[in-house]
Order: sequence, then C-alpha cells, then structure tokens
Amino acid sequence: MKCSDAARLMHEYLDQELPRDQCKLLQLHLRECPQCQARFRSLERTDALAHALPSVSVSGDLTDRIMKSLPKSRKPKVWTGWVQRHPAASAAAFFLIVMLSSFVAMWNQDEQLSVRGDLEHVVIKGNTVIVPAGQKVAGNLTIENGEAQVLGDVEGNLTIIDGHVTLASTAHIAGKVKTVDRALDWVWYKVTSWFDTVAYGS
Repeated sequence: MKCSDAARLMHEYLDQELPRDQCKLLQLHLRECPQCQARFRSLERTDALAHALPSVSVSGDLTDRIMKSLPKSRKPKVWTGWVQRHPAASAAAFFLIVMLSSFVAMWNQDEQLSVRGDLEHVVIKGNTVIVPAGQKVAGNLTIENGEAQVLGDVEGNLTIIDGHVTLASTAHIAGKVKTVDRALDWVWYKVTSWFDTVAYGS
C-alpha cells in the first residue's frame, strides 16, 4: 500500500467506516511505515480531542441568519470563461472594437467642411470648393464634407471624403480622383494617409 493511499484511508478508519479487508491492509502498512504511524497517532489525538469537546447546540434561527449572510454564488457567464481561456484573442478583439467604434464616431461627428492643399487659387462658397477655369492647384487637394467643382487644373490627387465632385470638360487632374463615402473607406484612407506622411514626411 502506498503512503498516499494509507493517508486517505486513515480518516475512514478512525470514523469506523473502513471495510474489514482494507482495515487489515492499513494496519499492516502502519506496522511497516514509521511516517504513517506518526501521522496516524497525530490524527488519533486530534480525533480524541474533538470527541472530548462538549457538544454545543445551535438554534435553527442562528443557522438561517448565517446562511442568509453568506454571499450568493454567481453563475459565471459563458463569455467570461471564453475570455479567460483566450486572453490574447480577447485583447485583440477588444482593441479592434474600440478602434472601429472610435473611427466610426469620428466619421459621424465631423460634418464641417475641411479643405487641405494649395488654396491660393481655390474659391470656397458655402460647402462648395471651386477650382476656377484657368487656375492651377499645386499638389494634392483634399475636401471633406463638401462639394468639389473642378474647372481648372489639379497637379496632384483629388480626394473627396463624404461629398461629390463635378469635373468640367476644361478640368485636368494630374493624379487620381478618390471618392471616399463609407466609414471603412475613410478608415483605410486615414491609415494610408498616415503611412504616406510617415514615409514621405508631408
């Protein structure tokens, strides 16, 4: 018999709940193992002390009050278990949700006209940005939350975010015309613009 098995059986032996055949095996082991003998003697003393204590009767009212004062166990929610088992995936998902919600919030809250680029030869009337015929915009022109009427030349890219563009037959755009009208396109535009700024410093 292993010591771990003997230690487990000692309590049942002292409570007189151990079957006779296992009692004999435990007694045989205790004769041969001094460590388990010492452990058994210690348990015997503890058991004798416990039986020597006077019995105390507890009223049912006290038991009820104690049980009511104990905190109620909460059933764990399914998603909390998943989060605990997959911390990296949970952190990535949380980050993605926060980023997307912040981008969508920025997309929705910014409704003012914003124009970036060379504005020397640009005319702004209300929410309409006009590049007059015969005039030239040096470099890129970006218009947010407005209309663009291009009658002249743009030497770079023309980007319209949440707006519309009208190109006259006299218009000439050296770069690309980009129209961003959905939140995900706007996020992609912001990310690529940031990388362009980092890469080219402009």
